[in-house]
Amino acid sequence: MENKYSYGYIWRIAYPILISLVMEQLIGMTDTAFLGRVGELELGASAIASIYYLIIFMLGFGFSIGAQILIARRNGSGDFKEIGNIFYHGLYFLLVMATVICIISVSLSPQILNKVVSSPAICERAVSYINWRIFGLLFSFTAAMFRAFFVGTTQTKTLTLNSIIMVLSNIVFNYILIFGKFGVPALGIAGAAIGSTLAEMVSCIFFIIYTKRRVDYRKYGLNSFGKFKFGDLKKIMNLSVWTMIQNFLSIATWFLFFIYIEHLGERELAITNIIRNISSMTFMTIMAFASTCSSIVSNMIGSGNTEMVRPVIRKHIIITYSILTPVLILFCTFPQLTTSIYTDITDLQIASIPSLYVLCSSYIFAIPAFIYFNSVSGTGNTKMAFKLEITSLVIYTLFITYVVLIRKADVAICWFSEHVYALSMLVMCYTYIRSDKWKRIRI
Repeated sequence: MENKYSYGYIWRIAYPILISLVMEQLIGMTDTAFLGRVGELELGASAIASIYYLIIFMLGFGFSIGAQILIARRNGSGDFKEIGNIFYHGLYFLLVMATVICIISVSLSPQILNKVVSSPAICERAVSYINWRIFGLLFSFTAAMFRAFFVGTTQTKTLTLNSIIMVLSNIVFNYILIFGKFGVPALGIAGAAIGSTLAEMVSCIFFIIYTKRRVDYRKYGLNSFGKFKFGDLKKIMNLSVWTMIQNFLSIATWFLFFIYIEHLGERELAITNIIRNISSMTFMTIMAFASTCSSIVSNMIGSGNTEMVRPVIRKHIIITYSILTPVLILFCTFPQLTTSIYTDITDLQIASIPSLYVLCSSYIFAIPAFIYFNSVSGTGNTKMAFKLEITSLVIYTLFITYVVLIRKADVAICWFSEHVYALSMLVMCYTYIRSDKWKRIRI
């Protein structure tokens, strides 16, 4: 059993997830890199709008995490036919939710952004982005359920190819629509939103075709849609409701951080957007191994190997440190080169460097914090994971309110909020896993 969950096994499961998450982040990075060539206002507005969209997306993604935990548990116990039932009930729910959100967003999003964004110019551009971007939920929610299926059944290599196709599509669509190529009018920030939505549509189509042609879908019960039963949906919701709320509030507090920063000034917001995009690559590395750890933990518990949980968590932490440490050192050694990826404005590149240093140091705590946190979810106790997350978010919110909103500190000091959040999360999640209370959970 020790050999089965070796570093090599973890890497084989994690690296396709890592590549897929990094490639997916390249969508936002492509938007930022292109819009950074359009103007500083567009750069700042894309930060507000993309995180606003991410808050909404996290409701669906949080639901898919609960479904993923159930799929992994059924996969570990060999109850493969039940996986298809979980998948389709999750898909039905997410498509209905996406449709309702799109309808509501058309009327409410402009009003919400007008109330929270102080700069009229940034608000106008953010509304232009979100009015087009919101329709991508129909495709991104569908893709989230496919991701839950492939991660839960540890068939993660599929995610790599899907992400490559999605990112390449996004680059082509953005280049044409943002700058106006091949006879298409230059749409600016709206073009970035349309391009990302079209790329997610391409991703969704790929998942459907790939699953039909390359997956033993009969084995997993995917060949029959079955009847919709509220009782079956309730089983998923018992887990997912906590991950939905937790993911929503997590990104909502991050959105609050950006709103606070926006009140400091347009330059500070542009810096924060640059740092956000730099952090996305490194953060996705953590999330790849954290997601892998969650799935492996759930599979192990399903197969009765609870004694291996803590050693496997430690292995995930070690391998994540070994991958990210050289990257972070590279960022700190060539900081201006790193920030220049997202803007060609020299003084903006230089102004972003102190915040970059602060960000890199936060990963000392962030790596073990997120792996332990996802392990808590993997045990099936999503309610406990929710409680731990809420506690950390309260501490985080108090910190940013004092430092950013009240003290109006330098933007680099504001980024120490990442240290505060990660450290509080690490202490609580480590304590829970050490307590072994999760061994009594049944799902």
